[in-house]
Amino acid sequence: MLLGGLALVLGGVAASDMAGRERALDERLGDPVSVLVSRDAVAEGDRLRPADLAIRRVPARYAPRGALQSPAEVAGLRAATAISPGSEILAGMVEDGTTATAGAPVRRGERVAEVVAAGSPDLVQPGTRADVLITQEARDGAAGGTLLALQDVEVLAAAPAASAGRDGAPTGALVAASLRVTLRQAVYLAAAQSFAREIRLLPRAVGDRRRVPSGIHVQENLTGR
Repeated sequence: MLLGGLALVLGGVAASDMAGRERALDERLGDPVSVLVSRDAVAEGDRLRPADLAIRRVPARYAPRGALQSPAEVAGLRAATAISPGSEILAGMVEDGTTATAGAPVRRGERVAEVVAAGSPDLVQPGTRADVLITQEARDGAAGGTLLALQDVEVLAAAPAASAGRDGAPTGALVAASLRVTLRQAVYLAAAQSFAREIRLLPRAVGDRRRVPSGIHVQENLTGR
């Protein structure tokens, strides 16, 4: 009985000591806090989407200084630098695009192409992606063939535009858009703006990054591939 009682006393002391150690450890580490992390790799300049983000709970002591805590804090912002999967999202890693810089808001090797195109100003908005159709001029002045010229182009800026047709009559809805393209694509669009009959922007659904075989071309008699 004496040994049993002693064992109970020693067990209670050990349990109390362990609980004290856990409390001391919790006090040093701090309460768990939420930290925003990236699920997938995000390229520099890309907009952060809720699907790209996750919440990780970590002790306050190990939370990085400046770490963001909610997807709402980065809604609509762009990555200021490339972000690898699993990385904590810090305040300096995102930007809203309003910071004054010496260059255009594009990555190295890219250009901003300015076009006035047929399209709905309500649908063609900054941050959306679109395909570009170009209708060529036929020899007799009528509309020529239509070509799928570019696919999955990012719209950097957009605003309604007003214009009249060649006969002076108002045309359909037009939008003045700034597109993120390569240098070769920018030259092509500049030529199309001068010589093609019409440039048209087809807005894509959110998250739709699929491409079809290039070279879709419909002739003026509605034949083609």
